Amino acid sequence: MKLFTLMENTACSEAFRCAHGLSLYFETPKHRILFDAGPNGDFAANAEALGVDLARVDLAVLSHGHSDHSDGLVSFFQKNSRAPVYVHAGAEERYYAQTPEGVHYIGMDPALKAYQNRFTVVKGVCRIDEELTLFDAVPGDFPVMDTSRRLKAQSSAGELIPDVFSHEQDLLITAEGKAVVAAGCAHRGIVNIRRRAQALLGRAPDVMIGGFHLFQLDPEDPASDRLLRQTGRALLPGNTVYYTGHCTGEYPFRVLHEILGDRLRPISAGFTAEL
Repeated sequence: MKLFTLMENTACSEAFRCAHGLSLYFETPKHRILFDAGPNGDFAANAEALGVDLARVDLAVLSHGHSDHSDGLVSFFQKNSRAPVYVHAGAEERYYAQTPEGVHYIGMDPALKAYQNRFTVVKGVCRIDEELTLFDAVPGDFPVMDTSRRLKAQSSAGELIPDVFSHEQDLLITAEGKAVVAAGCAHRGIVNIRRRAQALLGRAPDVMIGGFHLFQLDPEDPASDRLLRQTGRALLPGNTVYYTGHCTGEYPFRVLHEILGDRLRPISAGFTAEL
């Protein structure tokens, strides 16, 4: 199984473009999978530089309804005329970020409404085939939702309310004897996602890939250190390898790496790996 990082906040070299967002591409014995498409069409330029033919992708997955993962889909649809895109029910609702500078829309590009016929809307556990399973409803037993407290959803009455990320889904790939979990931002918590995947598999996944959404933690706050060390200890059992970037943050990565060692590995645009 092969991993290609098509978009991330950083790049391996000047040959690749980078932006705040995430896009991953997987090759398995049966599938060519696009997982998220970043914030714009730059992921497609990186794909070309890596020798990835987006026209040959047979299936795409959107992890959740935020623009830094979804808005590159417009470019994807221009290059690929056939692959269904699996989106979670609720991903097309309106989402916002509340910052000191104001409230900003961070939902999907309205231009994507023109491609509704390409979307396959799912929820719950969706077993696509023997290699691919989508899952949601990750229980929030491990307390991480405060790391996303600035992110809001719009209620039916038009009010901004806390986003509980019911529109988030994760992809479980089982191929060649390996179990790989792709998580876009892990807003529901990477520990919770690991526990959910383990319940589905009957064992811990071999690899987990994605952002951990910890970048807003304050390194001067002792509570941040406690949460990160609790997270690292919860991820430690077994031999799972973690590839992360995007919304994880340098300080959280450093603390988690103290606990997980080389089982925690960074990704950048242009990074590839044999999983």
